[in-house]
Amino acid sequence: MAIDSDGGRCVSADIAAGVSPAAALFHSLADGTRLRIVARLARGEARVVDLTAELGLAQSTVSKHLACLRDCDLVDYRAEGRQSFYSLTRPELMDLLASAEQLLSATGHAVVLRPVHGDRHAGIDLAEQAGEGVT
Repeated sequence: MAIDSDGGRCVSADIAAGVSPAAALFHSLADGTRLRIVARLARGEARVVDLTAELGLAQSTVSKHLACLRDCDLVDYRAEGRQSFYSLTRPELMDLLASAEQLLSATGHAVVLRPVHGDRHAGIDLAEQAGEGVT
């Protein structure tokens, strides 16, 4: 079970307590670190050690957030010897983040939630399309 950062409850405990699955899903994505992990995993699978190095976070922090994302079935891992390789389980997650970008852009907040590949955004950069710089 994944522990959330707000009250020590896991997402599956939220659902068992009557919280809707949709609310539990959005709660799992309500943390900036988890969004960064999702964005990194959208580029391909990674080990915990890779994520800690790329994100500059402690191993325990990355593991805690991966556990939360696994609890919602958004990520999973495959074992290879003594190593575990994490990846996204739901490609629809990128569609959700793209929709969130559109909503935030429409409300005046130019953001990029989807992963960046090289120097270019993997999807449509809404602020750039409108002739604005991304903040």
